[in-house]
Amino acid sequence: MNNAYVNLSYLDLAIAALLVMVNGAVSIALSLDLERKLLWASVRTVVQLVAIGYVLEWVFRFSTWPIVLGLAALMTVIAGLAAGDRGSRTYRGRRADSIASIWISAWLVAAVGLFAVIRIRPWYEPQYMIPILGMILGNTLTGVSLGLERMTEELAARRDAIDTLLALGATRWEAARLAARQAVRAGMIPTLNQMSVVGIVSLPGMMTGQVLAGQSPLQAVRYQIVVMFLIAASSALGTVLAVVLAYRRLFSADHRFVFARLLERR
Repeated sequence: MNNAYVNLSYLDLAIAALLVMVNGAVSIALSLDLERKLLWASVRTVVQLVAIGYVLEWVFRFSTWPIVLGLAALMTVIAGLAAGDRGSRTYRGRRADSIASIWISAWLVAAVGLFAVIRIRPWYEPQYMIPILGMILGNTLTGVSLGLERMTEELAARRDAIDTLLALGATRWEAARLAARQAVRAGMIPTLNQMSVVGIVSLPGMMTGQVLAGQSPLQAVRYQIVVMFLIAASSALGTVLAVVLAYRRLFSADHRFVFARLLERR
């Protein structure tokens, strides 16, 4: 097996960037009016990845726990803010709920994976901690955002039915249970779909990166299995926490559905 790692030049990146023109051609041909968004997304991709590359070089060079934890906390807050901004409806405190649910679930599951499964030494080793936490955060963000979006939409669509149940003596949980179940299901589906085709339809990024770096494919598979299970656990836990927090904000302690707290985004 050839373990030589191929370094990419700026010319290689430029050639790859030309492939994005396919998206632009499709947009122009079908009059989708996505050219500016595509250009902006491409620029953001390059700038953000280059920036994080320099940041990680600096973090890896010094490798002290305050720096590693600071970067991890920043990543978590950004993930929580992104999850809280999705959907046509919102409520006061949604961003806080998103940050809390992602922070608790992602850090708890990452701690189990890093300290009980992989057993990194020292515990703040950025080579393992930052990439694995990043993958967990990215997928948990998706679950939480989809869960909250479905929760708010279901509650708005079922307002009359919920009010009727409460008027007939149902508890706030009995009235909200169906919407909560649908929300949790929506948040978990993307991860379940990903797990059902991993290794058959797609080779995940972590496994691909390790193979390209010369790692044994079987060893790379072991790491990817661990990461997939961590992602699944964190996505489920984060979605449940987010839905529960939303439920507690939108239903009062005296079993009333406070529909006025659901706000349309402008």
